[in-house]
Amino acid sequence: MIFPPRTSTRAAAAASPFHAPPPLLPRSTQRRWASARRSSPDRRRHCLSSSGRRAAGAQHGLPFSSGDKMSLISQNTQKRRLEKSGADDGNDEGIGSPVARDGEVGKGTKLKNHNKEKKKKRTKVSEAQQNKEEEEIRQLESSLFGALYTPLEFGTEVAGAVAAPDKDAPLFFTDRSAADGVDDLPIYEEDLAHDEEEDEVVIKGRKPVWIDEEEERTEVDIAKVARLRKLRKEADEHLISGKEYEARLRGQHAKLNPFTGWADMDRKTSIPGASDGESDDEGGVDDILQNNDELVVKDTVKLLPGMLEFSRLVDANIQDPSSGPINSVQFHRNGQLMLAAGLDKHLRFFQIDGKRNPKIQSIFIGDCPVLKASFLPDGSEVILSGRRKFFYSFDLVKAAVSKIGPLTGREEKSLESFEISPDSRTIAFVGNEGYILLISAKTKQLIGTLKMNGSVRSLAFADGGNQLLSSGGDGHVYHWDLGTRKCIHKAMDDGSLAGISLCTSRDSSLFATGSTSGIVNVYKRDDFLGGKRKPLKTIENLTTDVGEMKFNHDAQILAITSRKERNGMRLVHVPSFSVFQNWPGPRFSLHYPRCLDFSPGSGFLSVGHAGGKVLLYKLHHYQNA
Repeated sequence: MIFPPRTSTRAAAAASPFHAPPPLLPRSTQRRWASARRSSPDRRRHCLSSSGRRAAGAQHGLPFSSGDKMSLISQNTQKRRLEKSGADDGNDEGIGSPVARDGEVGKGTKLKNHNKEKKKKRTKVSEAQQNKEEEEIRQLESSLFGALYTPLEFGTEVAGAVAAPDKDAPLFFTDRSAADGVDDLPIYEEDLAHDEEEDEVVIKGRKPVWIDEEEERTEVDIAKVARLRKLRKEADEHLISGKEYEARLRGQHAKLNPFTGWADMDRKTSIPGASDGESDDEGGVDDILQNNDELVVKDTVKLLPGMLEFSRLVDANIQDPSSGPINSVQFHRNGQLMLAAGLDKHLRFFQIDGKRNPKIQSIFIGDCPVLKASFLPDGSEVILSGRRKFFYSFDLVKAAVSKIGPLTGREEKSLESFEISPDSRTIAFVGNEGYILLISAKTKQLIGTLKMNGSVRSLAFADGGNQLLSSGGDGHVYHWDLGTRKCIHKAMDDGSLAGISLCTSRDSSLFATGSTSGIVNVYKRDDFLGGKRKPLKTIENLTTDVGEMKFNHDAQILAITSRKERNGMRLVHVPSFSVFQNWPGPRFSLHYPRCLDFSPGSGFLSVGHAGGKVLLYKLHHYQNA
């Protein structure tokens, strides 16, 4: 057998066209070829393709692109990185061999798996920490508020949801930090001792959790601080104990925020006829349904002098202000409807709620600037008058306006001033030359006249409409009996030269007179008729002509005004005959007040002024409008 001649591996590699470096290559490329020859065939082909293109391009005069140069640089960088990675891993295979590439893929997979495992570990640690915190919160809530997360079951204990406390641990401890270590028994220990002695005593109502002993030793001067004077029960009261001070504050809060009886947990009621041992959980509802008593308890507390509790509300005519001075404001008997009239020839009606006060209706009287408007006491009509020989009547039910006059047999050119009797039967107009014109409220016809010695300036009804008071230029006050139409009493108003204003209380026990000098005299009517000429009180707080005056429904407040003085309005506390010091206050301006009225329950006070607005105030002492 003949064998071919043996050649060395190096010679065979030199003879192979794939192992021998191509001609015309630079020496640097040939060195890289020699290095790549020891790597893999793919690496040599890649090197050949790059270097070959460059050599071929140079041989044939083609330019060598910068992209080829960058590809060579990136190849060298990648080769060094692969060589370094291979050296670190201790792999004997070549860098570019398939085994090396498989190793790289395996390494990437291991790295990803390792990252996932680390992420899972971190997630588990955070979840474990969060669960631990939630468990601590649950244990804390359970120890404070009971077993919230463990529902109660028969045969189990509530404390099972919480760690069982140490039986030897004390149930409470005494905090001596505030007493500097003095061994003082806490108050609740004394209470516990009393409880042990009186186990059989039935305690009605809830027991206070904590009692402050300082309340008994503390004294509060309620007359020294202005805002605490409303807590006085007597005018000369000064010092009260802390416990009494707390009780009065609670009472004041209950008075300002009524209708909270349903929230009184200590309230217990019994069914009529039930035995002493029986009780009814819904006794309050049963008591309401089983009797006909009034649901609202009337306030019998007397109004104190000095400071008046009031607050300014939204203007009564805010939705339609007048373009001229307001001459008349009055509340309807229901306490929700109010009229406002003035020189702009409009009669407006508003629903008073203290928040929005919406306008209900507006009526234009084209030929009569309104100087006075008033409801009939029965609430069916409104009488309007001005400086005209006629007047108007507006029927609230039919919403119809009627023009009445001129009056038969009379030559009065102005019927601008009038008063309506409380029984809604008679309208008394101020006439000329001391005449008082009596008009039937039903027929609107003249039914009689009364004659004074001087001119008539003001009128006021008394005794439910059976008597009439009048005053005028001669300074006297006349009392008329409307049944006989005769003067039953005539007396001089103390210190008055001309009376221009009159008003009586609702029960006719008091009346007040006003003069051109600003003096207001308050009389007790029975004493005045009995011959006593001295007034109960002479009020000198106004210095100009007295305008409108009015008592509130229980005659505890007398309001007096003057049209010629800015902020010329005073509120008088009738029992003490002193003026309220905080009215109207520095923040509120009354402009030039021209008219006023109290609501039927004195809860609201309205004031119309020359600027065309009707100011509305809430008097906190009175609960009902």
